[in-house]
Amino acid sequence: MKIRFLGAHNTETRDTRLSGLLVDDVLALDAGGLTSSLTLSEQLGLKAVLITHRHYDHVKDLPLLAMNRSLNGTTIDIYCLESTAEAIGGNLLGGSLYPDFLKVNGNGKVTVRLCPVKPYLKFQVEGYSIIPVPVPHSVPAVGYRISGKGGKSFFYSGDTGPGLSACWEKVSTKLLITEVTASNEYSKFCSEKGHLCPCLLKEELVCHLNTRGYIPDVVTVHMNHMLEENIRKELQEIAEELEISISMAFEGKQMLI
Repeated sequence: MKIRFLGAHNTETRDTRLSGLLVDDVLALDAGGLTSSLTLSEQLGLKAVLITHRHYDHVKDLPLLAMNRSLNGTTIDIYCLESTAEAIGGNLLGGSLYPDFLKVNGNGKVTVRLCPVKPYLKFQVEGYSIIPVPVPHSVPAVGYRISGKGGKSFFYSGDTGPGLSACWEKVSTKLLITEVTASNEYSKFCSEKGHLCPCLLKEELVCHLNTRGYIPDVVTVHMNHMLEENIRKELQEIAEELEISISMAFEGKQMLI
């Protein structure tokens, strides 16, 4: 599988975009940086979008993606929790802020089809096997374990905080893509708001070692760019201490698994 990081931060500037991954050019995870990162042809090539939770920085580009798909007469499937679907339909795509992309359009199709998922219930999209796994956050949220051809897989947590280790008994993977929002000086804030900083991530990784007997490779996203240098130093210390691979994503980063 080819993974492309469209957005790796929790704020947007000229050089940073909000959360989002692209798998093999057809499967998007979160929509913070979709339309700002993809050409029109790339947007039209998407087969589905998986949304982890309803916060704005993870759904921001859905209306603009829907507009481009509407003008081209194609339907896009969006998979998410029922509560997330209600928020997206009621606030973003249902006609209150922009056109109603959930109704049948002039081409006789709906532009957006909201597809609710249930925790731990596996489903298939374009040959990928996907398991939604609840993660601790300030609103209902799931991460996604994505398995492709040849048995390759990764787990994308989306936004999550202390207690992520509850997932380790449910999912097994060699690659963890997870958030690290702030540096350790904000550990209290992260604990209260359902986010991770390096020291909190370390606790979750040690739990993974105790549960699974190993620690997966880690790639971090959702960093606050003003704290990025401190985050980098603190993650490097953890990587050296635990003798593991931890890297920070950036816009445009690609990897093959």
